[in-house]
Amino acid sequence: MSNVQHQVIFDTDPGIDDAMALFLLARHPSVRLRAITAAFGNASVETTARNALALAGFYGIEVPVAAGADSPLQADLRRDFPAHVHGDDALGGMFERLPATRQTLDPRPAHELICDMVNAEPGEITLLAVGPMTNLALALRHDPGIAAKVKQVVVMAGAFGTHGHGGNVTPVAEANVINDPEAADLVFTASWPVVIIGLDVTQETVMKHEYLAALRGKGQGAGDFLWEATRHYQDFYHERDGIGGIYSHDASAAAYLIEPTLFKLRSGPVRVVQDGIARGQTIQDHHKPTGAVTPWSACPAQQACIGVDAAGMLRLFAAAFEE
Repeated sequence: MSNVQHQVIFDTDPGIDDAMALFLLARHPSVRLRAITAAFGNASVETTARNALALAGFYGIEVPVAAGADSPLQADLRRDFPAHVHGDDALGGMFERLPATRQTLDPRPAHELICDMVNAEPGEITLLAVGPMTNLALALRHDPGIAAKVKQVVVMAGAFGTHGHGGNVTPVAEANVINDPEAADLVFTASWPVVIIGLDVTQETVMKHEYLAALRGKGQGAGDFLWEATRHYQDFYHERDGIGGIYSHDASAAAYLIEPTLFKLRSGPVRVVQDGIARGQTIQDHHKPTGAVTPWSACPAQQACIGVDAAGMLRLFAAAFEE
């Protein structure tokens, strides 16, 4: 009997932590990856799509890979790519170490692939998004009916201020959200079930230097690759926050999908600030409805993660490297 519980389209902007999440998804028996869709974010979409193809080949994943959005819904508000965090190639300078792949991109834009796959298998597909949510927003615009056909949406995005965790780009805005706040608000207010894995939990789970070093020699080369790729990433976080490691951003979203009991959820509608100095802030109304009309009152309740078993998450990720 198959152990597969999750049919997943992985929407991503690889990205060092994206590469870590993809490995966990590829190795866990409860997950069947169905497609990878790329967006701008950690680099241009040309770079992230190239990285997605190369990582799929390296990890032995045989699924369609499609390129998607090259800019936010409001294209004139595109931000600079964070080469200081992920490197010029978005993989900590390690792209050239990946083997060449013969696979080419699916001819469909990412949002069309998402719609096609969801419509073909109603109720079966989970969207796991760990970059700007532009591809998901474009899919909703292309075919609003998919909201009723998606099994669930899990996103690495946002920050709600719990445990003292605000934004990582501005005091209140997380990177994936501020890269396209309009898209994030569309995704959070659509009538599909969303779970938001934000900085409230991803920054509670630190992969220390020793933890990352222990991956070397494991995972059929993946541990060595990720150790090398995280050198640039770790230097950034150590200089900024002094944590002696890296935060577990995208891998936490993959871990939630696999083992949701590791996380504590809070229910309530979520909106994204569009203007001013708080642009990109995610705000959840988690209080009981009072009947007052607010920007949240007509929106569906979504789930925000506000607690995590960090040790359990780290064990889950490390187990993916055991032969």
